[in-house]
Amino acid sequence: MLLTDVVPKDLEMFKDALPQATRIGILWNPTTPSHPPALKAVEAAGAALSVSLRMMPVSTVEDFDGAFATMTRERLDGFLVVASPLASSQRARLAELALEQRLPGVFATKENVEAGGLMSYGPDTGDLTRRAALYIVKILNGTKPADLPVEQATKFELVVNLKTARALGLKISESFLQRADEVIE
Repeated sequence: MLLTDVVPKDLEMFKDALPQATRIGILWNPTTPSHPPALKAVEAAGAALSVSLRMMPVSTVEDFDGAFATMTRERLDGFLVVASPLASSQRARLAELALEQRLPGVFATKENVEAGGLMSYGPDTGDLTRRAALYIVKILNGTKPADLPVEQATKFELVVNLKTARALGLKISESFLQRADEVIE
């Protein structure tokens, strides 16, 4: 998946869900090579949406507490987590901090929302896994990997956790919820 395409769309979805949000923290990992280009793309999206962004580098689990404290102190309206192995492995901790600090967040994967995050928009990981399996079969049947085309994700999903929205005191519009592929009650 190309983060330069997905991360701006995450920001757009967040703004659609919470139109009053104007100051948003971007949690990103400086050790993830795909993040610097994604930051440039989200900065352009932020300017187009008239949203002020606060870049919050987090490269270890220990960085999360400080990032959330800063976002709360600076009275940000919410946050966006750029997809990374760190964010995936710490989904429960991120959801816990968001609830503690009363900050709505948008994530890249459904699993983050199942763990208690507010919402996610991103590629359907089940679909990506099935498609990867098809490539493996082709390779095992003799196709050279160099002969296989590079594919982009084509199936995306929007997931909203209404339980989290209620805990944060947020009202998500019915029209936005109707766009969701899944709503967790």
